[in-house]
Amino acid sequence: MKLLTYSVDGGESRVGSLEGDEIRPLAHEDMIEFIEYGGSPEPGEDTVPLGQVRIHAPVTRPQKVIGIGLNYEDHAAETGADIPEKPIVFAKYANAVIGPGEAIRIPSITEQPDYEAELAVVIGRAARNVPESEALDYVFGYTNANDVSSRDLQFSEGGQWTRSKSIDTFCPLGPFIATTDEIADPQDLSIRCILNGEVMQDGTTAKMIFSVAELVSFLSQGMTLVPGDIIVTGTPPGVGSARDPQVWLKAGDEVTIEIQGLGALTNPVESD
Repeated sequence: MKLLTYSVDGGESRVGSLEGDEIRPLAHEDMIEFIEYGGSPEPGEDTVPLGQVRIHAPVTRPQKVIGIGLNYEDHAAETGADIPEKPIVFAKYANAVIGPGEAIRIPSITEQPDYEAELAVVIGRAARNVPESEALDYVFGYTNANDVSSRDLQFSEGGQWTRSKSIDTFCPLGPFIATTDEIADPQDLSIRCILNGEVMQDGTTAKMIFSVAELVSFLSQGMTLVPGDIIVTGTPPGVGSARDPQVWLKAGDEVTIEIQGLGALTNPVESD
């Protein structure tokens, strides 16, 4: 099933299932409630044409957005970093979450905003101390993410990344969640970032250092993951900071994240 959060004519947001070019309304207004309790089509309601709705981030206010750094060997190599022995973990807060079509807004505090195409994992049920062999059973589904990052803040504030990753609008998600039955193997998905029509990143989740199952298990050791939590799992090579010359997001840009089976997440870039 492909699930999204949407609204019509400025009305209240709600959850629907994507069926071709139509959305079938479901009996929940909030994706986290749907994940926790399930849902069925609203009786008596017709499908809505996709072109008549505004699509929001599939999970608009997750309790946790957990980032993973340097999780592709070829990305670590392009940055000159050592291969991590354990996952590098940082936070992206809910204020950073936006949906498709919403603007990534670049504030004056950064001159080096960078794109990062990432597979996002959506947790489906409470997970604590989960063994790796069972970890995928706790996943509800997957969506596209853009881990927008302020590189000048990231590398000038004593080695902590949270502020540089949690600027307002710096976590686009969407357009929909593909439930796990739609994705046969999360470690076999093509992943791309396209900036103004040019492919900047073109990789595969097969190159992850730590798999989705390893990440869910690792993060659940002592930290309870709850329904709707998001794990952004790292980015393949081709980020702007590793290019010569370097490429930074700027007002007027358009950036798209495409992952196999997950559609396309496109956002314009504006100055804040």
